[in-house]
Amino acid sequence: MKQLLAGALAAALLVAPAAAQTNPTTFVQAGRVLVDPATGKVETQKTLVVQNGKVVRIADGFVAEPGGKVVDLKSAFVLPGFIDSHVHLTGQQNPNSRLEEVTQSSAEQAMVAARYAKKTLLAGFTTVADLGADDDAIFALRKAIALGDVPGPRIVASGSAISIHGGHGDVNGFREDVMHVLRPGSVCSGAADCSRAVREQAWKGADVIKITATGGVLSNTAAGLAQQFSEDELKAIVESAHRMGRRVTAHAHGGDGILSFLKAGGDSIEHGTFLDAEGIALMKKNGAYLVPTLMAGDFVYRVASGPNNFLTPAQSAKALEAGPKMLDMARRAHAGGVKIAFGTDTGVSAHGDNAGEFALLVKAGLTPLEAIQAATVNAADHLQLSSVTGSLTPGHAADLVAVDGDPLKDVAVLTKVRFVMKEGVIHKGPSLP
Repeated sequence: MKQLLAGALAAALLVAPAAAQTNPTTFVQAGRVLVDPATGKVETQKTLVVQNGKVVRIADGFVAEPGGKVVDLKSAFVLPGFIDSHVHLTGQQNPNSRLEEVTQSSAEQAMVAARYAKKTLLAGFTTVADLGADDDAIFALRKAIALGDVPGPRIVASGSAISIHGGHGDVNGFREDVMHVLRPGSVCSGAADCSRAVREQAWKGADVIKITATGGVLSNTAAGLAQQFSEDELKAIVESAHRMGRRVTAHAHGGDGILSFLKAGGDSIEHGTFLDAEGIALMKKNGAYLVPTLMAGDFVYRVASGPNNFLTPAQSAKALEAGPKMLDMARRAHAGGVKIAFGTDTGVSAHGDNAGEFALLVKAGLTPLEAIQAATVNAADHLQLSSVTGSLTPGHAADLVAVDGDPLKDVAVLTKVRFVMKEGVIHKGPSLP
């Protein structure tokens, strides 16, 4: 199935853009460049020398060599490609979302995901973590992108999220016979069964294990937003994942679920809506990352409170409860010293609009530099990709974007990237025909 999906993707989409030329060396001439966001140092009039998809050196001034390709970004501000630590590429919330759940095949979802992956890449996001999708669809897309068959960001994928029977992540709100057919194998009950679910996701190809530690807004069930797994189940999940060499990240809104997951040794929290002082202290102590997904909270609240609400009554009630809390939560977490990685939960909000999260992070108290760090060096560390991406220091992938203006003064300019390169291949910019 995965081979068929990869072949379908390759046939249906344009292969790598015209920028995948044969020239062995590219000279990116940057007027201003933030080589390593960890330092915050902006350098001027530099040339990034790119070979075989990597930055091999950074030269002073604007240089080039015969036979090389020159990219003129002398008037631009160059940064590392952005990383979104939480997306769902196989869909996007709309009035027909519930119908799509029961009508789209894995192959159709893969095609949808390929389209959204390209939009995400063109928005400047060269790496994403997809945390909850049809296994066949997302693993096939991950492979197709890695092979260069279709354009898209580098994908770290969990496949199906692990959830309890009847909880957030299980199929709900349909006829019982339909739900049994659609239920993923990652749904579990009891410590032994949840260990089995972890091992199966790793066996299928998951890079990271995603669990739904608490209820969620978009599950069509009035089960609230509190803890759903038992402590024994959480311990079994984390232990099994770590033994399989995978980190575990938890969708978690309720404060009780956040604490129980962290006490079980979990690695990071997605959303964190009702994170309290005890949770903040424990996250800081454990070095756990928070991925606050502020765009998701903003989106569901606006939909649920607006005139064209397409959410169900159960979804709307939870959206109105959680949405307004998320910005203040991120503010308190940041003030408390919690490490923050950029993530949007895009697929709730629209794909391609991911950079809107920067302004919300700044609104939550991060400086523009800290918001950029969240989407580069922090997210790379969070996803265990620091040796691959997150900065433009020599040896790292040539993942870079360029914008007009100064993002260290106004992060809004990051929503209008004018140039995108991933692994040395230009996907957006003046050099394309």
